[in-house]
Amino acid sequence: MVAVPELISPKSSRVAAARRLGKRNFRTKDRLFLAEGPQAVREAAGHSVDGEPTLVELFATVEAAERYGDIVEAAHKAGARVHLADEAVIADISTTVTPQGLVGVCRFLDTPFEQILAAKPRLVAVLAHVRDPGNAGTVLRCADAAGADAVVLTDASVDLYNPKSVRASVGSHFHLPVAVGVPVEQAVQGLKGAGVRIVAADGAGDDDLDDELDKGTMGGPTAWVFGNEAWGLPAETRALADAVVRVPIHGKAESLNLATAAAVCLYASARAQRRSAAQA
Repeated sequence: MVAVPELISPKSSRVAAARRLGKRNFRTKDRLFLAEGPQAVREAAGHSVDGEPTLVELFATVEAAERYGDIVEAAHKAGARVHLADEAVIADISTTVTPQGLVGVCRFLDTPFEQILAAKPRLVAVLAHVRDPGNAGTVLRCADAAGADAVVLTDASVDLYNPKSVRASVGSHFHLPVAVGVPVEQAVQGLKGAGVRIVAADGAGDDDLDDELDKGTMGGPTAWVFGNEAWGLPAETRALADAVVRVPIHGKAESLNLATAAAVCLYASARAQRRSAAQA
C-alpha cells in the first residue's frame, strides 16, 4: 500500500457514493450503511451474512491506516476495496464532528423475524416506538452485553442503520441478530407463539422488577418491550404484554433513561435465566 492519499478530492464518485449513505433513503435504496471508527470497522471486517462479507469498502487516512494496520489488513482479507484518503475526504464522508480516520461501507445485515423465531430465543429486546437513534444503538449494545439472543425494531422505531445508532452500538450491530420493520403486534404474537413471555417495561407498571425476581417469574424465555423515552409505551402496546413491569426507584431520581432501564431489565433476566438453568 502506498502511503499517500488516493482520493484527493471530496468530489470523487466513490466519495459521493459513500457520502450519500448519511441519508436514509439512499441507505434503503443501496442497502448499504456507514460504520465509523476502529471498533465498528474491525467488527464489520470480521462479519459476514450467508458467507458474503459485510464490509465492502473502507476509507482511511494515512495516519489511521498506519495506526490500525490490522484493521486495514482484515478489510483486505474480507475483499473490501480499501482507499487511502486525506482528512478532507474522511470529514466529507463522516457524520461525526471529530472523525477517527476510518469509515467503512457495509451491507445491510438485518435478520428476517421468522429466522429469529425459528432459533427459539430466550432473551429478546423489542424496541417499540423508540425514535432516538442514540437510544436504539445503546439498547442494542446493552442487549449484546447481557447476552440477548436477538433485538427486534418495530416499524414505529428508528432506522437501525442511522449513523448515530451505529456509533452508539459500538460494534454490537455485528454481534447479534436484529429484525427491523416488524409491526409490534406481529412481534408480540410471533414471540408468544415461540414460547416467549412478553414483559413491557414501563415506569407506571403494576408489577415491580424486584418482586418479579423474588417470585421467580423471570427465569424463562423473555422478551422485554421498550418504548419511547419521553412518553413510554402506548396503552395498546402495554395491553399486548403478559406483564407490565417497572424498575423500582429507591432514591429520589424521577426516572431512569431508556438505555439504563433496558440494561437493568435485560441483566435481571439474564441472571434469572442463568440461575434457572443451573437449578434445572
